[in-house]
Amino acid sequence: MRVVIVGGTSGIGLAAAARLAAGGAEVVVAGRSEERLRSALKQLGDQARGEVVDARDTGAMRALFEGLGTVDHLIVTVTGRGGAGPLSSLTGDGLTEAVRNKLVPHLLTAQAALDVLNPEGSITFVTAASAGAALPGIATLAAVNGAIEAAVPGLAVELAPIRVNAVSPGVIDTDWWSEIGDEARAAFMEGAAESLPVRRVGRPEDVAATIEYVVRNAYTTGIVLTVDGGARLKA
Repeated sequence: MRVVIVGGTSGIGLAAAARLAAGGAEVVVAGRSEERLRSALKQLGDQARGEVVDARDTGAMRALFEGLGTVDHLIVTVTGRGGAGPLSSLTGDGLTEAVRNKLVPHLLTAQAALDVLNPEGSITFVTAASAGAALPGIATLAAVNGAIEAAVPGLAVELAPIRVNAVSPGVIDTDWWSEIGDEARAAFMEGAAESLPVRRVGRPEDVAATIEYVVRNAYTTGIVLTVDGGARLKA
C-alpha cells in the first residue's frame, strides 16, 4: 500500500506517516521545507521517502504524482498561517491568502493525483473543527475549513469508487501554535484542556489514529470525522 501525505513532514501529517509506516505502508511525505523533510525521514526510517514540493504550486504537484506512479491513498494535511481575527480587521489580501494557503492546495492536490490514484483507494483531507465552531475571531478559519468539508460528500460521489473523507481536529498541540510564543501557548493549552471533557488537548497521534481509520476502512466515504476531545459538546 502506497500512501502519499502532502504536508507530512511535521505535526499531524508526520504522526500519520509514522503510524501508517509502522503498519506496513510505503509512505511518501511531501512538504515545502527541505530541513523538515530531512528530519521527518530520519524519524520515519526505511519505510518512507520524501519530496520537497509546495502544495500551492499546481504544476509541481502534478509533476510529483506523475513521477510516483500508482498511489493507493492520498492524505492532505496542508495548513497555513493567518486567517484568525475579527471581521472588522479582515482584509481582502488576508482572506485571499487564507484561501490560497489551505482550500486551494487541498482541492488542487486531489485533482493532481487523480490520474494515478488507485480506484480502490482514498483521499483524506485534514481540516479543523473551527469549521463548525461558534467563536469570535475565527470566521475566516471556519469559512476555509468549512469549504473543504462541504466538498467531501460531493467529491465522494463524483470520484467514486475512490473514497473521499475528511478528519477535523480540535485543539492539537503542534507547532502551528508556535507563533503566539511559549508562555501564551502554554496558558492557552492549559485553559483548553480544562474546558474539554477529556481534560487534555489533543496530540498529533490522536488525529493520526483517525486518519488511519478512514484510510484503511474500505466501507467509509463521504464523511467528516471530528477529533476534538468533546469540545463540540460544550455550550
